[in-house]
Amino acid sequence: MDYEAALSASLQRLHDEGRYRTFIDIERARGHYPKAVWRKPDGTTQDITVWCGNDYLGMGQHPEVLAAMHEALDATGAGSGGTRNISGTTVYHKRLEAELADLHGKDAALVFSSAYIANDATLSTLRTIFPGLIIYSDALNHASMIEGVRRGGGPKRIFRHNDVAHLRELIAADDPAAPKLIAFESIYSMDGDFGPIKEICDVAEEFGALTYLDEVHAVGMYGPRGAGVAERDGQMHRVDIINATLGKAYGVFGGYIAASARMVDAVRSYAPGFIFTTSLPPVVAAGAAAAVKVLKTAQHLRDTQQLHARILKMRLKGLGLPIIDHGSHIVPVHVGDPVHCKMLSDMLLERYGIYVQPINFPTVPRGTERLRFTPSPVHDLKQIERLVTAMDALWGHCALNRAEASA
Repeated sequence: MDYEAALSASLQRLHDEGRYRTFIDIERARGHYPKAVWRKPDGTTQDITVWCGNDYLGMGQHPEVLAAMHEALDATGAGSGGTRNISGTTVYHKRLEAELADLHGKDAALVFSSAYIANDATLSTLRTIFPGLIIYSDALNHASMIEGVRRGGGPKRIFRHNDVAHLRELIAADDPAAPKLIAFESIYSMDGDFGPIKEICDVAEEFGALTYLDEVHAVGMYGPRGAGVAERDGQMHRVDIINATLGKAYGVFGGYIAASARMVDAVRSYAPGFIFTTSLPPVVAAGAAAAVKVLKTAQHLRDTQQLHARILKMRLKGLGLPIIDHGSHIVPVHVGDPVHCKMLSDMLLERYGIYVQPINFPTVPRGTERLRFTPSPVHDLKQIERLVTAMDALWGHCALNRAEASA
């Protein structure tokens, strides 16, 4: 086989379909986020504003987070030195897990190198812990959840997105004695819609199923202490396992699960993705713990973020742009074509210094390509105005259809 030709052909297909991914080289300036510097391929630079970051609340720049990381760096050095089992557990890891357990009202928490790994490792390992486990998975669950369900083997059922009646139909058809788990999300990040947590917990209670909730795009953002949508809706105590990230609203790095002490102990003891991975550097664990602690009381950041999201949605709707609005903090603008989506992204960056990455297949289905804006409390009203003005001009320039905003 001509391996080089095969590599070239596979990459060319992505270019031809307009979905080749380009990594933009940016340098964030401490204390000035969302402003950054774009380092172009030709060596020149341009000042830009980041509009697609997952540092939803600007915690990656928060002085208490940075101070905690400096303290840990000076005290312990760079890395952890091993897996959690072999010399890689420190006071910083234990402190972080205690903060997370307290946040979610659970007995314990377990930190992984990312929320992707936490989902993959936990969901696949639950098959070992509960032989014959049937997993019921929402059709739009994140790739990490899909991979964990697939890799664990065993029976699975896919229910239509947020369709509780379909879930109930599937679960009612299975052996009542079989162990069962329902895996779903609180916020689905590409459309920004909410999962029906109470209704799914009701089904789980009726049929004796465990619940597994991904709160990756909600922790820090919702609930009186930032524990997520389940906390906001008063359902957190009904969820058996909560998965989330430290790399979005908390602005640092890593992922975790929170659950009962026995559940966490079993996952800790059996999951290869936890056992055989070097633990987070203490400096990262320290910064994450500080971010979690700060956001337990920083309601003003959540309020300002939600306000800016509402303003941006209102302004874009006023232009007749096809935005998807389910009431969350995520602002997707539907383009529907990968070439146009990339073109809009490029022109926003080059002409206006606005950085928003195109979202194409396979992240979203073909024909639903979009720009996904994530306003934060550190974006100001002038930056919102500049974005709206740019979108108005470029939408007309690209001859894209204006349509009523979708609810």
